[in-house]
Amino acid sequence: MTTVRVLLADDDALLRAGVAVVLGTAAEITLVGQAADGIEAVALCRDLRPDVVVMDVRMPGIDGIEATRRIVASGSAARVLVPTTFRHDEYVWGAVQAGASGFLLKRASPERLIDAVLTIAAGDSLIDPAVTRDLLDRFVSAGAATAGSAESRLLDRLTGREREVLRLVAEGYTNAEIAGLLTLAESTVKTHVKRILAKIGARDRAQAVVIAYRGGLAGSRLPPWG
Repeated sequence: MTTVRVLLADDDALLRAGVAVVLGTAAEITLVGQAADGIEAVALCRDLRPDVVVMDVRMPGIDGIEATRRIVASGSAARVLVPTTFRHDEYVWGAVQAGASGFLLKRASPERLIDAVLTIAAGDSLIDPAVTRDLLDRFVSAGAATAGSAESRLLDRLTGREREVLRLVAEGYTNAEIAGLLTLAESTVKTHVKRILAKIGARDRAQAVVIAYRGGLAGSRLPPWG
Protein backbone atom coordinates (compact mmCIF):
# COMPACT_ATOMS: atom_id res chain seq x y z
CA MET A 1 0.00 0.00 0.00
CA THR A 2 1.33 3.43 -0.96
CA THR A 3 1.39 5.74 2.03
CA VAL A 4 1.57 9.51 2.40
CA ARG A 5 5.12 10.55 3.27
CA VAL A 6 5.17 13.24 5.95
CA LEU A 7 7.91 15.52 7.24
CA LEU A 8 7.26 17.12 10.63
CA ALA A 9 8.89 20.49 11.39
CA ASP A 10 8.61 22.02 14.88
CA ASP A 11 11.22 23.34 17.33
CA ASP A 12 9.23 21.99 20.31
CA ALA A 13 10.60 18.47 20.79
CA LEU A 14 7.76 17.40 23.10
CA LEU A 15 5.06 18.62 20.72
CA ARG A 16 6.90 17.05 17.81
CA ALA A 17 6.98 13.72 19.61
CA GLY A 18 3.24 13.91 20.32
CA VAL A 19 2.36 14.66 16.71
CA ALA A 20 4.66 11.85 15.58
CA VAL A 21 2.75 9.41 17.80
CA VAL A 22 -0.58 10.59 16.36
CA LEU A 23 0.61 10.26 12.77
CA GLY A 24 2.05 6.85 13.58
CA THR A 25 -1.43 5.52 14.33
CA ALA A 26 -2.52 6.02 10.71
CA ALA A 27 -1.70 3.14 8.37
CA GLU A 28 -1.96 5.53 5.41
CA ILE A 29 0.85 7.78 6.72
CA THR A 30 4.61 7.26 6.98
CA LEU A 31 6.62 9.79 8.99
CA VAL A 32 9.86 10.09 7.01
CA GLY A 33 11.62 12.77 9.04
CA GLN A 34 11.57 15.46 11.70
CA ALA A 35 13.10 18.93 11.65
CA ALA A 36 13.75 21.24 14.59
CA ASP A 37 14.02 24.48 12.58
CA GLY A 38 13.22 25.98 9.22
CA ILE A 39 16.65 25.46 7.66
CA GLU A 40 16.56 21.76 8.53
CA ALA A 41 12.99 21.51 7.20
CA VAL A 42 14.04 22.87 3.80
CA ALA A 43 17.06 20.54 3.63
CA LEU A 44 15.08 17.46 4.66
CA CYS A 45 12.30 18.30 2.24
CA ARG A 46 14.86 18.34 -0.55
CA ASP A 47 16.46 15.07 0.54
CA LEU A 48 13.43 13.06 1.67
CA ARG A 49 10.84 14.32 -0.84
CA PRO A 50 7.79 14.10 1.44
CA ASP A 51 4.25 14.48 0.16
CA VAL A 52 3.25 16.73 3.06
CA VAL A 53 5.21 18.94 5.45
CA VAL A 54 3.49 19.69 8.77
CA MET A 55 5.16 23.05 9.35
CA ASP A 56 5.15 25.07 12.56
CA VAL A 57 5.69 28.75 11.81
CA ARG A 58 7.51 29.92 14.95
CA MET A 59 10.97 28.35 14.67
CA PRO A 60 14.55 29.59 15.08
CA GLY A 61 16.88 30.27 12.17
CA ILE A 62 14.33 30.80 9.45
CA ASP A 63 10.70 30.54 10.48
CA GLY A 64 8.07 28.31 8.94
CA ILE A 65 6.90 31.03 6.57
CA GLU A 66 10.31 31.46 4.97
CA ALA A 67 10.84 27.69 4.98
CA THR A 68 7.52 27.26 3.16
CA ARG A 69 8.47 29.95 0.66
CA ARG A 70 11.77 28.21 -0.09
CA ILE A 71 10.15 24.80 -0.44
CA VAL A 72 7.54 26.14 -2.86
CA ALA A 73 10.14 28.12 -4.81
CA SER A 74 12.31 25.02 -5.18
CA GLY A 75 9.61 23.33 -7.21
CA SER A 76 9.06 20.64 -4.60
CA ALA A 77 5.84 18.67 -4.93
CA ALA A 78 5.44 18.70 -1.14
CA ARG A 79 2.37 20.47 0.18
CA VAL A 80 2.55 22.39 3.45
CA LEU A 81 0.08 22.05 6.32
CA VAL A 82 0.42 24.74 8.98
CA PRO A 83 -0.85 24.14 12.53
CA THR A 84 -1.81 27.44 14.14
CA THR A 85 -2.65 28.36 17.72
CA PHE A 86 -5.03 31.26 17.22
CA ARG A 87 -7.64 32.07 14.59
CA HIS A 88 -6.22 35.60 14.30
CA ASP A 89 -2.65 34.34 13.94
CA GLU A 90 -0.66 36.84 11.85
CA TYR A 91 1.56 34.00 10.71
CA VAL A 92 -1.32 32.35 8.86
CA TRP A 93 -1.57 35.31 6.50
CA GLY A 94 2.15 35.11 5.79
CA ALA A 95 2.02 31.34 5.32
CA VAL A 96 -0.71 31.64 2.68
CA GLN A 97 1.35 34.18 0.79
CA ALA A 98 4.33 31.84 1.03
CA GLY A 99 2.38 29.00 -0.57
CA ALA A 100 0.98 26.86 2.26
CA SER A 101 -1.99 24.71 1.26
CA GLY A 102 -3.69 24.03 4.59
CA PHE A 103 -4.23 25.41 8.08
CA LEU A 104 -5.38 23.58 11.18
CA LEU A 105 -5.78 24.70 14.78
CA LYS A 106 -3.27 22.98 17.06
CA ARG A 107 -6.03 22.00 19.43
CA ALA A 108 -7.67 19.87 16.72
CA SER A 109 -8.29 16.23 17.52
CA PRO A 110 -5.81 13.53 16.42
CA GLU A 111 -8.38 12.26 13.94
CA ARG A 112 -8.72 15.76 12.47
CA LEU A 113 -4.94 16.05 12.07
CA ILE A 114 -4.73 12.74 10.23
CA ASP A 115 -7.65 13.70 8.00
CA ALA A 116 -6.00 17.06 7.25
CA VAL A 117 -2.75 15.41 6.18
CA LEU A 118 -4.60 12.99 3.89
CA THR A 119 -6.73 15.80 2.47
CA ILE A 120 -3.69 17.93 1.67
CA ALA A 121 -1.87 14.95 0.14
CA ALA A 122 -4.84 14.26 -2.13
CA GLY A 123 -4.52 17.71 -3.67
CA ASP A 124 -7.32 19.43 -1.81
CA SER A 125 -6.81 22.53 0.31
CA LEU A 126 -7.96 22.70 3.90
CA ILE A 127 -8.59 25.65 6.17
CA ASP A 128 -9.95 25.13 9.64
CA PRO A 129 -13.41 26.74 9.97
CA ALA A 130 -12.18 28.80 12.91
CA VAL A 131 -9.50 30.36 10.72
CA THR A 132 -11.32 30.60 7.39
CA ARG A 133 -13.38 33.76 7.82
CA ASP A 134 -10.56 35.89 9.20
CA LEU A 135 -8.17 34.60 6.58
CA LEU A 136 -10.44 35.22 3.62
CA ASP A 137 -11.49 38.60 4.97
CA ARG A 138 -7.85 39.63 5.05
CA PHE A 139 -7.27 38.42 1.51
CA VAL A 140 -10.34 40.20 0.20
CA SER A 141 -9.69 43.48 2.03
CA ALA A 142 -6.00 43.47 1.16
CA GLY A 143 -6.72 43.00 -2.52
CA ALA A 144 -9.95 44.91 -2.91
CA ALA A 145 -8.40 48.26 -3.75
CA THR A 146 -5.82 47.08 -6.27
CA ALA A 147 -6.47 43.50 -7.30
CA GLY A 148 -10.23 43.13 -7.60
CA SER A 149 -10.43 43.96 -11.29
CA ALA A 150 -7.43 41.76 -12.04
CA GLU A 151 -9.09 38.76 -10.40
CA SER A 152 -12.35 39.51 -12.22
CA ARG A 153 -10.50 39.42 -15.52
CA LEU A 154 -8.97 36.09 -14.60
CA LEU A 155 -12.41 34.67 -13.83
CA ASP A 156 -13.66 35.87 -17.22
CA ARG A 157 -11.44 33.20 -18.76
CA LEU A 158 -13.63 30.46 -17.28
CA THR A 159 -16.62 28.78 -18.87
CA GLY A 160 -19.95 28.81 -17.07
CA ARG A 161 -19.42 25.30 -15.77
CA GLU A 162 -15.90 26.10 -14.59
CA ARG A 163 -17.18 29.14 -12.69
CA GLU A 164 -19.80 26.96 -11.04
CA VAL A 165 -17.16 24.42 -10.01
CA LEU A 166 -14.85 27.14 -8.68
CA ARG A 167 -17.68 28.68 -6.67
CA LEU A 168 -18.25 25.33 -4.97
CA VAL A 169 -14.53 24.88 -4.39
CA ALA A 170 -14.53 28.32 -2.74
CA GLU A 171 -17.40 27.21 -0.52
CA GLY A 172 -15.25 24.36 0.75
CA TYR A 173 -16.65 21.36 -1.09
CA THR A 174 -14.39 18.46 -2.07
CA ASN A 175 -14.26 17.05 -5.60
CA ALA A 176 -16.50 14.16 -4.58
CA GLU A 177 -19.08 16.51 -3.05
CA ILE A 178 -19.04 18.78 -6.10
CA ALA A 179 -19.56 15.74 -8.32
CA GLY A 180 -22.66 14.84 -6.31
CA LEU A 181 -24.05 18.36 -6.36
CA LEU A 182 -23.58 18.80 -10.11
CA THR A 183 -24.33 15.19 -11.08
CA LEU A 184 -20.90 14.72 -12.64
CA ALA A 185 -18.25 12.04 -12.43
CA GLU A 186 -15.56 12.88 -9.90
CA SER A 187 -12.96 12.50 -12.66
CA THR A 188 -14.80 15.21 -14.62
CA VAL A 189 -14.68 17.55 -11.63
CA LYS A 190 -10.95 16.91 -11.26
CA THR A 191 -10.49 17.82 -14.93
CA HIS A 192 -12.48 21.03 -14.44
CA VAL A 193 -10.39 21.97 -11.38
CA LYS A 194 -7.15 21.31 -13.25
CA ARG A 195 -8.29 23.53 -16.13
CA ILE A 196 -9.48 26.24 -13.73
CA LEU A 197 -6.09 26.38 -12.00
CA ALA A 198 -4.32 26.61 -15.35
CA LYS A 199 -6.60 29.32 -16.71
CA ILE A 200 -6.42 31.61 -13.68
CA GLY A 201 -2.77 30.87 -12.90
CA ALA A 202 -3.49 29.51 -9.42
CA ARG A 203 -0.86 27.41 -7.69
CA ASP A 204 -3.44 25.26 -5.93
CA ARG A 205 -7.02 25.24 -4.66
CA ALA A 206 -6.23 27.58 -1.77
CA GLN A 207 -5.02 30.27 -4.14
CA ALA A 208 -7.97 29.63 -6.45
CA VAL A 209 -10.32 30.28 -3.52
CA VAL A 210 -8.65 33.61 -2.86
CA ILE A 211 -9.06 34.62 -6.52
CA ALA A 212 -12.72 33.55 -6.42
CA TYR A 213 -13.39 35.75 -3.38
CA ARG A 214 -11.45 38.74 -4.66
CA GLY A 215 -13.10 38.46 -8.05
CA GLY A 216 -16.58 38.43 -6.54
CA LEU A 217 -17.45 34.89 -7.61
CA ALA A 218 -17.74 33.56 -4.06
CA GLY A 219 -20.04 35.07 -1.46
CA SER A 220 -19.38 36.07 2.09
CA ARG A 221 -20.82 33.16 4.02
CA LEU A 222 -18.47 30.88 5.94
CA PRO A 223 -17.36 27.91 3.82
CA PRO A 224 -18.33 24.57 5.40
CA TRP A 225 -14.77 23.28 5.66
CA GLY A 226 -14.11 20.99 8.55
